[in-house]
Amino acid sequence: MKEATGELNMTVITVVAIAAVGLLFTVFVWPNIQANLTLSQACSSVDINGNYDSVAAGVAADATADGAVQCVNYQCTATYNGKSYNKNCNA
Repeated sequence: MKEATGELNMTVITVVAIAAVGLLFTVFVWPNIQANLTLSQACSSVDINGNYDSVAAGVAADATADGAVQCVNYQCTATYNGKSYNKNCNA
């Protein structure tokens, strides 16, 4: 019986550890990945003047809305989860 209790404790510890790693990924890593993907897509769609038409691309036109992208002079800004991420598309 003592051995079974020890294995149950290790199972619980493992499940809690996996949940903690998943939470950290979801909260801290995924927003950065999503913003970088959005900015990379925007940089590949800028015109010759370095501007990006977010309305024509089907992205939210409101600069504060999630997923909004604006590019002016090759400087793109994306808004994701209320945070703004910037990328220079010329670099």
